[in-house]
Amino acid sequence: MSRPPLHPGRGWFDHPALSVLLAAVWLLLRESLAPADLISAAVIGLVVPRLVHGFLGPATRPRAPWTVLRFTFVVLWDIVVSNLTVARIVLSPWSRPRPAWVSVPLDTRHPTAVTLLATIITTTPGTVSCVVDDRRWLILVHALDCDDAAAMAAQIKQRYEKPLMEIFG
Repeated sequence: MSRPPLHPGRGWFDHPALSVLLAAVWLLLRESLAPADLISAAVIGLVVPRLVHGFLGPATRPRAPWTVLRFTFVVLWDIVVSNLTVARIVLSPWSRPRPAWVSVPLDTRHPTAVTLLATIITTTPGTVSCVVDDRRWLILVHALDCDDAAAMAAQIKQRYEKPLMEIFG
């Protein structure tokens, strides 16, 4: 007679993307592909998600892998461009930034998509997602320099929310 698992539905590799990401980050931090570092990366990639499984919830599987890849490059490009823009604003004695609060209404209701959208907004220099209102389904964003709040909201929806809806449904 076999015993039931301690945590039904929770295996050692329930979050494969997180496991691979943790292992890759470990190897990048170590700057090495030595056997000991490869073993450490594998152990970290397997053990850490298992230790925090109670906080992770069920794994979400993206539907469109090519959209994920294209979206990743869009976000990375926007982060680089935003870094340069913020540096220009901060370092230029002639710049006159126009801070603004931007309300971005959400069409997606998928919790992972909403979380990723808020994270992407905060990770992109010059913007911070301050409030995620799940009653009115909107994200309140503070922008360092914004002359048209409606245009910025439309850009966030087009560049980030639309692909996230395609990925997560």
